[in-house]
Amino acid sequence: MRHAHIHLTIGALLALLAGLGLFATPAQAAPVICEKYGSTSIQSNRYIVQNNVWGADTAQCIDVNQSGGFTVTQSAHNNSTSGAPAGYPSIFAGCHYANCTTGSNLPMQASAPGFAALRSSVTMSYPGSGTYNASYDLWFDPTPRTDGQNTGAELMIWLNRQGSIQPIGSQVGTVNLAGATWQVWFGNIGWNVISYVRSSPSTSLDFTIDTFYSDVVSRGYGQRSWYLTSVQAGFEPWIGGTGLAVNSFSFGTGGGTGDQTPPSTPGTPAASNVTSSSATLTWAASTDNVGVAGYDVLRATGDSFTRVGGGTATSYTDTGLSPSTTYRYRIRARDAAGNLSPESAAVTVTTQPGTGGGGCAVTPTTQTSWNNGYVIQPVTVTNRGTSALNGWTVTFPLPSGHTITGIWNASHTVSGGTVTVRSLAHNGSLAPGASTSFGYQATRPAGNTQVPSGYTCA
Repeated sequence: MRHAHIHLTIGALLALLAGLGLFATPAQAAPVICEKYGSTSIQSNRYIVQNNVWGADTAQCIDVNQSGGFTVTQSAHNNSTSGAPAGYPSIFAGCHYANCTTGSNLPMQASAPGFAALRSSVTMSYPGSGTYNASYDLWFDPTPRTDGQNTGAELMIWLNRQGSIQPIGSQVGTVNLAGATWQVWFGNIGWNVISYVRSSPSTSLDFTIDTFYSDVVSRGYGQRSWYLTSVQAGFEPWIGGTGLAVNSFSFGTGGGTGDQTPPSTPGTPAASNVTSSSATLTWAASTDNVGVAGYDVLRATGDSFTRVGGGTATSYTDTGLSPSTTYRYRIRARDAAGNLSPESAAVTVTTQPGTGGGGCAVTPTTQTSWNNGYVIQPVTVTNRGTSALNGWTVTFPLPSGHTITGIWNASHTVSGGTVTVRSLAHNGSLAPGASTSFGYQATRPAGNTQVPSGYTCA
């Protein structure tokens, strides 16, 4: 099916309407809005409520609730379920096509210290008929964009769906997050669309944004360098929709009505099996009043820690590290409601100078990356030993769905997902301290942002 937010391709029109003052935007009024793209701010512009009938010309009206929501009072839609919905009546914080709220601190980079504390909650009511979904819509962009189409990731969280509708793309897995089980769907329509569909319908959700975005990043569909630009909650109606209501909505660094108790601080991680490109971490478990849902592994080479992985186990092996490099690691725990523990004390790890061949080390550099491919160049091979190298071999795992389309200054073979790169006659002999390099180009599934890691040299 077409995705619910193709309406953003008419962003120039929406921006023009905003510039002409054609949005209904009184500061404190709580009106009934029937204009297709009408909107109004509430709570002194803390949030904006929008009618947003982008996919139909049929009537839709919403009665805005100044305390933080709205009710669809008229909805005459009859869109085909094989196509796009009629619109997305919603309430949001942040910026949507230059229509921005006050005090949200958005856009915010997903690697920023305050990102992990961002949370949102919503309560909803559903009518007994109609075809619709009830969903969050979280937008990410590679830049701190406040207007126009976001081109990074669109993260949708479906609390409920009625009728024969489905997210864009196809189902790629299931996951337990925020105290529930979700189907995970992925597609790309010029930007990544990752949808989490709750296995059993719910009228409420209280969660931290990073609970879901961490899963997006771990699947290769998003990046920590991207910016969260808006957090929206509402409905996508295909047929009918009268009676759909957001009863309450919150966004910020606190609030919510569910479990507010974070897990205890995890134990300081201990490092073992440190090689030139990997290290294994283990730590003592956290405790929680309800239950620990998982752990985040945070890594730093300077002052700033960013999440590099995690899971439900109290151990993690970090791969793709550079030889002779010092890293610091901390651990934090999260519960089913998305509450985050304080970060553990840090452990410092220095990788080995290389393995095999008297001290062979390999350092890859991503030269360029695009939607469905990338170039890794140079991949530098260095003799860190005290004797000469007579030939070298570099191996690394190739992510699923990736294909090497060209390689230069080396030969290669692929077997079982492992790439083996070998030196040529002119660059196989390296004196102590000497370096050479090769490069390669590869394709990958559209929307997958992964590049290979875990290089080893012998």
